[in-house]
Amino acid sequence: MDAPATPSLSITVNGEARRFPAPLTVAGLIDALGLPAGKVAVERNLEIVPRSAHASTALADGDRVEIVHFIGGGEASPAEEDAWEVAGRRFRSRLLVGTGRYRSLEETAAAIAASGAEIVTVAVRRVNLSDPSAPMLQDYVPPDRYTYLPNTAGCHTAEEAVRTLRLAREAGGWDLVKLEVLGPPPHLYPDMAETLRAAEVLIRDGFKVMVYCADDPVAAKRLEEMGCVAIMPLGAPIGSGLGIQNRVTIRLIVEQAKVPVLVDAGVGTASDAAIAMELGCDAVLLNSAIAHAKDPIRMARAMKAAVEAGRLAYLAGRMPRKLYADPSSPLSGLI
Repeated sequence: MDAPATPSLSITVNGEARRFPAPLTVAGLIDALGLPAGKVAVERNLEIVPRSAHASTALADGDRVEIVHFIGGGEASPAEEDAWEVAGRRFRSRLLVGTGRYRSLEETAAAIAASGAEIVTVAVRRVNLSDPSAPMLQDYVPPDRYTYLPNTAGCHTAEEAVRTLRLAREAGGWDLVKLEVLGPPPHLYPDMAETLRAAEVLIRDGFKVMVYCADDPVAAKRLEEMGCVAIMPLGAPIGSGLGIQNRVTIRLIVEQAKVPVLVDAGVGTASDAAIAMELGCDAVLLNSAIAHAKDPIRMARAMKAAVEAGRLAYLAGRMPRKLYADPSSPLSGLI
């Protein structure tokens, strides 16, 4: 003969239907759920059950019970991370810095650390055969801590740029690269015809190309459509420190782009970096503004703060510009 079935109750707890052995009190339910009796409040069928009545309040089949407790104010959610991505790689810092023009490798390392940068640009140069044991950049700015971004600084033809980056890939295995092909001195403006030729070859070779270019929305769009992973219009000529000279075209490039846009070249001080970010750029790349400052370490900190402030201002949305005054204090009730 089969043993009689153990009676049970169907109770909906916090919206979830569960079965419990009968009979059952509120105190028994709290115990069965493994909750601390003194730290929860209970509602049964929309009526609060006082804590003093937990042991004497019997539950019935079909009861709906809500059990709550205190948490930190607001909705619990992961902290928002304002990161950006390029070529499938995710970064928190929106400041990229170069590694040249410093007084020493020690100063290079200290300035980069102060900037908070995660990506550093590196040039490709011949090794010093006269002193093969001389310190190298990797000894001070380790590639296992920073993402190296090989660039084609000093290249004036597509052939030179392609050759340089192929050597860079052989040296370190890097496929994320910065392409720049420059016109002649004294302006060193981007040579867009040579840049386009080099980009075509590099993309075909499997490189992920972040490309330095003129602040020209038409050229920028063409480079994106070719397959460049980031567009890097100049703010002003390289090393000039003149700041963002044409905000309108930078903004046009940002608005049409489906890949990251970074202002590259021309930044002279922290306010220039903030302006670039307020225009909606994803990041800023600079070198001379830090390396040529009287105090590079302090300027690196300033640039870090400026990029963060500019990004926050862009996300916040600035107030509209007006051609007339609008007092912030109410005029009613004046004495």
